[in-house]
Amino acid sequence: MQGAKSAVDRQLPIGDEIFLDHVGHFVRDPEAASRALARAGFAPTPVSVQVNPDPADGAPQLTGTGNVTAMFSHGYIEVLFKTADTPLGRELNSRLARHGGVHLAAFAVADAAAAHRRLAAQGFRVQPLREMQRPVDTGGAAGTAAFTLARLAPGEMPEGRIQILTHRTESMVWQPRWLSHPNGARALTGIVLAVADPDEAAGRFARFTGRAATTTSLGRTLELDRGRVDLVSADAFAQMLPEIPVPSLPFAGAYGIRVRSLAALEEVLRRAALTTRRRERDLLAIFPAELGQGAWLFTE
Repeated sequence: MQGAKSAVDRQLPIGDEIFLDHVGHFVRDPEAASRALARAGFAPTPVSVQVNPDPADGAPQLTGTGNVTAMFSHGYIEVLFKTADTPLGRELNSRLARHGGVHLAAFAVADAAAAHRRLAAQGFRVQPLREMQRPVDTGGAAGTAAFTLARLAPGEMPEGRIQILTHRTESMVWQPRWLSHPNGARALTGIVLAVADPDEAAGRFARFTGRAATTTSLGRTLELDRGRVDLVSADAFAQMLPEIPVPSLPFAGAYGIRVRSLAALEEVLRRAALTTRRRERDLLAIFPAELGQGAWLFTE
């Protein structure tokens, strides 16, 4: 993965911008996954259980998932686990039955409601617009992180839970105390998806993001206002990352993170006994087993 667009030096989009906001690992054991993130040099946040306000009385209802995150100056990693037998909880289990690892890519926009209307106009089957929230540890008074989510109907994007959101509480989500990581992580830069037909997938992602796809030597790429999506065949993925077996297609097999120093990162990963390989422009590191199948692609 080459460097993604990074000229936008702010956390959230404005106007009609669209950012790759976060990627999500689906796991069975959140505590083990949190320890794995820490071992790789990230500073994970405490476990949080996600809720929706009840439409009738506003009382919190379990969505079915909880999370742990690793927050960056631009974007973040999310680790999701099941908390209740709800549609979201069952979806997480069905994805885990295929393999543990990344099954979510979320794209941030300034107006999720407008994006929801655009997706419907583009021919996607959409779910109702949802207002979601989760409790946040602020180090003091209790806080709440709030989001508006535009989600598609199941099956519309077979690559996983591919969604658009608008953040309502930037200061709650990106607290300064969580932005410093021993491995020097600073930004989420992109995601690599192995798919059966890169051209077909590129057409869907172009409709989904509102950004055109371009052809590369290995497949198709969508450059966003911040971040990128690379769509490659299974053969091209094996050529790029022979260390990572493709369990089935589609497969979100890798994502990119920009760090302060690859040399400093390499020392952190060496102490963690993680498998790494220097490539021409980045450093590959295979996920610890607790985070599923796949790899990080670190760049300076």
